[in-house]
Amino acid sequence: MTEPHRPLAVVTGASSGIGLELAREFSRHGFELVVAAEDDGLRAVADALGAEGVQVDLATPAGVEELHARVRHRHVTALALNAGITARSDDLDRELELVDLNCRSLVHLARLLTAEMAAAGRGRVLITASIVEAFPGPHQAAYNASKAFARSFGISLRHELRDHGVSVTVLEPGATDTPIFAKAGQETTILGGDMPKDEPSEVAQQAFEALMAGRETVVAASTLTKATHLVSRFLPDAVTARVSGLLTKPR
Repeated sequence: MTEPHRPLAVVTGASSGIGLELAREFSRHGFELVVAAEDDGLRAVADALGAEGVQVDLATPAGVEELHARVRHRHVTALALNAGITARSDDLDRELELVDLNCRSLVHLARLLTAEMAAAGRGRVLITASIVEAFPGPHQAAYNASKAFARSFGISLRHELRDHGVSVTVLEPGATDTPIFAKAGQETTILGGDMPKDEPSEVAQQAFEALMAGRETVVAASTLTKATHLVSRFLPDAVTARVSGLLTKPR
């Protein structure tokens, strides 16, 4: 007796952190999985989850095209666009890589796969932004700006696709216990080092539930994160920029 066809989920940035936990959520809920990331840790994730691993650098057009080629002839039921990095403002090379990964590749892969979803009349998309989209980010200026871009693009995409059977949800986590700060050399900052952080598994669980419910946005996961997001929307930029700068300034 053959197994019934399982829905397919594609998760980028799946080798660690929120992306890894999102992949686990999809796996627990019976999805067939394609997971993508640049680093070698992806192999172990793919093996553990029984997923198809695609090791590509999504900061390049070639990497996006390679991932798309691996799934273009299969219907993608759910797409989690989670790949992203942060960068210090004194690291220009990494800032430019951040723009390529967090912004350009987001648009490139989203446009390729949502066009196919819309043609099929169904699909769900999760875009990982951040609560920092709401305020300036001294010492990590490009990162905060990229997350404002991700949120705006995601909500705009939602309205473009809503009459085509495709739902888009924007995830806005706060500081989360992932390797993102260490990879950018930000572990000496208050934000990267001392500040309490949410568990990526809790963020992913709330994100998955919001995606399946078709919500526009989800702020995850802790009460502190939700409160920070709410308060930041009412404070002047001069205030939020000063507070953010204190948290992200290298010590």
